[in-house]
Amino acid sequence: IQACLKGEILDRTPVALWRHFPVDDQDPRSLANATLHFQQTYDFDLVKVTPASSFCVKDWGVEDQWLGHTEGTREYTKRVVNDPRDWETLPVLDPTAPHLAGQLECLRFLRAELGPDTPLLQTVFSPLAQAKNLAGSETLDEHLQKHPEALMKGLATIAQTTRRFVEACLDVGVDGIFYAIQHAQATVLSFEDYQTFGLPYDQDALEPSQALWCNLLHLHGHDVYFSLVNSLNFPIVNWHDRESFPSLSKAQELFDGAVCGGIRQDTLVYRDKSEVQNEAADALQQTGGKRFILGTGCVVPVIASHGNMLAARKSIT
Repeated sequence: IQACLKGEILDRTPVALWRHFPVDDQDPRSLANATLHFQQTYDFDLVKVTPASSFCVKDWGVEDQWLGHTEGTREYTKRVVNDPRDWETLPVLDPTAPHLAGQLECLRFLRAELGPDTPLLQTVFSPLAQAKNLAGSETLDEHLQKHPEALMKGLATIAQTTRRFVEACLDVGVDGIFYAIQHAQATVLSFEDYQTFGLPYDQDALEPSQALWCNLLHLHGHDVYFSLVNSLNFPIVNWHDRESFPSLSKAQELFDGAVCGGIRQDTLVYRDKSEVQNEAADALQQTGGKRFILGTGCVVPVIASHGNMLAARKSIT
């Protein structure tokens, strides 16, 4: 991975896939064991730890449940922000809060089991993404339009809480933060609104992570604002490159770091291994195998076949 980030000629292209572990993700040790088993099975070049998105908001009181979503995500059943004034009363959380502390416990176990030579990345959701989970999409949209000052107070609280958690992750010994941004897409929020309600809080939350070498930015969704890579200092960027601008080759013209992607989620689920290999080969051709990590645009669905996962892993020689 380090040689890849430097643009060096490699013996082979790095490859990394990640997925949710529903049910297992409700306990720190079982999530760590599931993540470790996944890594031992496929031997990817980095380990991205994927807790349920609620791990960072449960200490504020939200609740969720597993209903069988193919991506492994959970459905929220209780929100804690309903009135605009609720944003102003959110407390800043310390990493010793039960669910945040549990995720740090998961990381400590993985760090010890994986050893220092396997890059370990912790998923961190942007303050705006966490706000969506605290309030629900419709309430968040309403507050953004009608009560922006109250919302921004809440976002500042979330950013400070996230910043403290990132600092604690550094103490555990992670190599990077996988930073998930969900609202930087034209169909969800205007670029101007993202610059107001997203970017400043991203920059605040991420500041401690600048000490890490393997940070990875994930721009989720379609019609993403790829230009954000110039405002956020990440060595690796990941997005739905098969479904949203830019292509891998175009992204390498726009971004000096490494790009991660190449295989569609649907290909891993609904196609056979030859199509997985074809997409991997095309991605290698687009990038010349330089500054490139083979992956997919987001999490691997939990219903993806073992054979297709192996095909992705073995497509790199």
